[in-house]
Amino acid sequence: MGLTAAQITESLDILCAAEPAFARAAKLVGYPEPRIRPTGYRTLLRTIVGQQVSVAAAASVWAKMEAELGEDMPPAELLARDHDTLRACGLSRQKQGYARSLCELVAAQELDLESLPADDEAAIAELTRIKGIGRWSAEIYLLFAEGRSDIWPAGDLAVQAGIGKLLGLASRPSEKELRVMAQAWQPHRGALAIFTWHCYDNPAL
Repeated sequence: MGLTAAQITESLDILCAAEPAFARAAKLVGYPEPRIRPTGYRTLLRTIVGQQVSVAAAASVWAKMEAELGEDMPPAELLARDHDTLRACGLSRQKQGYARSLCELVAAQELDLESLPADDEAAIAELTRIKGIGRWSAEIYLLFAEGRSDIWPAGDLAVQAGIGKLLGLASRPSEKELRVMAQAWQPHRGALAIFTWHCYDNPAL
């Protein structure tokens, strides 16, 4: 379960008290709604399906996969299907490789999504063992599904642009610069990331 509205509010109250720029923005746009996804294999599979395609296209592929594999989409069922069957569902060869990587790790009990390491970096390392799941996807899973309070997806362009806008920076900070800057915002960076998405391109700012 992702961060709750109460958790987001508590963290942002602390950050706004420490950083006037955040407080000014919060008065204009308010606090964001929670972003919550279920924990587990299906959420990561849905992430793979949705990579580099529109929301509508991803939903269409997902519906075909549910019809073929069943609503729960057990890893064994996907692994039992051949290339052409999965292709007919809309999965490219590359995404089939990613999906099989996920299913193989879960089926072999080499990846336990219900007990990932408590340390965030260790959990990211576990998730990125899956082909097609990079650091950003792992961070989004830990933030939206597990509700880890200090996840900071500094490689996200909207987070970079949002922080640049909020702080009135002359240019969008790089991932490396943003990771250094954000040390001051620990351990509330998860709520701040959600807030930057809320602020990004918001006409009120």
